[in-house]
Amino acid sequence: MIDLDFLGNLTAEAGRAILEIYKATGQKEDRSALALADKRARQIISEGLRSRYADIPVLSEEGEDVPCPARMQWSRFWLVNPLDGTEGFIKRNDEFTVNIALIEGAMPVLGVICLPVQGLLYLAANGSGCWKIDNGKQRLLKVSTPSMEKPIRVVVSRSHASPDTIALIDLLPRCVTLSRGSALKFCAIAEGEADFYPRLDATREWDTAAGQAIVTEAGGVMTGLKGEPFTYNKPDLLNGPFLVAPSLVWLKEMDLLDCRKKLANSKFEFCATSCR
Repeated sequence: MIDLDFLGNLTAEAGRAILEIYKATGQKEDRSALALADKRARQIISEGLRSRYADIPVLSEEGEDVPCPARMQWSRFWLVNPLDGTEGFIKRNDEFTVNIALIEGAMPVLGVICLPVQGLLYLAANGSGCWKIDNGKQRLLKVSTPSMEKPIRVVVSRSHASPDTIALIDLLPRCVTLSRGSALKFCAIAEGEADFYPRLDATREWDTAAGQAIVTEAGGVMTGLKGEPFTYNKPDLLNGPFLVAPSLVWLKEMDLLDCRKKLANSKFEFCATSCR
């Protein structure tokens, strides 16, 4: 049995370690501080998970060299990004997170996201819903159903909004764009602050797993470009393009599935092929 309170506290502890280093750097763009914050958070999470759940392997960017045949034997594992949003840390815009997900089979069934600067936690577990914790107060989150009378609120990466993503957004009838860093884009969908999050450039599995669990338990979906399930523990840990939305029905209604055919863009074709 997985203890969500334990995971929330562990993620928050890693967040506090990051925040201590972040505050100590003042206004400097200090990459050595970033490396130290990442290392401390990773150590806290790895030691905590292994002490409490010794039978569940832990995978993060630093463990990318785990041989694929070994990973394929795992029935479940932790997928961790100890400091997501390195640009937010370096540029000091406060938009970085700590992400922990539990993968069972090929799908995330649990996700925890901590926002260290804001002191917020997002937690989700399969069948238990998605919750936001702010100063000890819990709130159940649900995605919003976009209104046809209002512009679609599209959330994009503050640092990595690719030309292909912009081209896809241009296909929408009416929209406004919101910029967020790190896993905050998933949180915006889960909270109902945004309606749509397309990502056509490359990410890694640890960048998205916790966010996918958060969105899914809030009632939304994350799919590939044709509406197919977005899965994990692939032979290559590189993610392909994806769409995050309130529902598969909404994606179909907006004619956003299989958008590759609608984008006559060679760069997009290259990314969509290389990122599968």
